[in-house]
Amino acid sequence: MEGAAILNLATLLDSEFSDTVDCILNCHGRVVVTGVGKSAIIASKIVATLNSTGTPAIFMHAADAIHGDLGTIQENDVVICISNSGNTAEIKLLVPLIKRGNNKLIAMTGNLESYLALEADHRLNTYVEKEACPNNLAPTTSTTAQMVVGDALAISLLKIKGFTSKDFAKYHPGGALGKRLYLKVEEIVLNNQRPEVDISAGVKEVIVEISQKMLGATAVTENGNLVGIITDGDIRRMLNKYDNISGLIAKDIMTSNPKTISSKVLAVEATKIIQKNGISQLLAVDGNKYVGVVHLHNLIKEGIL
Repeated sequence: MEGAAILNLATLLDSEFSDTVDCILNCHGRVVVTGVGKSAIIASKIVATLNSTGTPAIFMHAADAIHGDLGTIQENDVVICISNSGNTAEIKLLVPLIKRGNNKLIAMTGNLESYLALEADHRLNTYVEKEACPNNLAPTTSTTAQMVVGDALAISLLKIKGFTSKDFAKYHPGGALGKRLYLKVEEIVLNNQRPEVDISAGVKEVIVEISQKMLGATAVTENGNLVGIITDGDIRRMLNKYDNISGLIAKDIMTSNPKTISSKVLAVEATKIIQKNGISQLLAVDGNKYVGVVHLHNLIKEGIL
């Protein structure tokens, strides 16, 4: 029932929705979102979504507003009032107070004939036929519809403002999501050891370097320039190919032109290269200079992969 109600919301979109978007875009203050009961909880969620997508917003409980919190609303703010019926006592008391301050009032309601809808400057229609509750009492379908319209409003504003992933990162610096948006390759390789052997290094030196640095590979350099990589797999292939390995050097067993990534790019780009090529390690470079190794385990540990 809730799914069907959400699909039906698309048929209710009209010029009132775009007018509401324009109203908020032209607002020089914040978006104050208010409601009572379950609608108040939805209002709080909508505020969080607006704030995280670049539209300053604040929550005000409708019942608390008439007991002192009305001061939350500043001169240039726009107010979104959420009420399925649009006729609750708290809403009827609050609406005249909002209008007295000359703030634009947006009604999010399932009843366009309600007191709230008739008094509002703009109306967001969240009509649902009935609640999912078998008694048609508990706010279920109606609150889901409110949240969906709130999301649609936030995303419309985001797109019009040209809000990018870099902007998003400013508001989400924590957790895996934030790391995908700001963590760079150079920050990861700093925490790893830096395996490296010269192109003329003997096989024993190569094996020791791979074992000690514990990244399953080592870079091969010549005069400071990166020329190849030797992995655990290259060592196994060497043992299968040669009966006598005493005279071999790094050049004989390395993989030339290894996969690399700039140390200055986001770590999430390393994830794409590693997944695309089915490899475990990626060599980080700064220009032609070898910087270090990004390992699959680093990306898992950071929550990027």
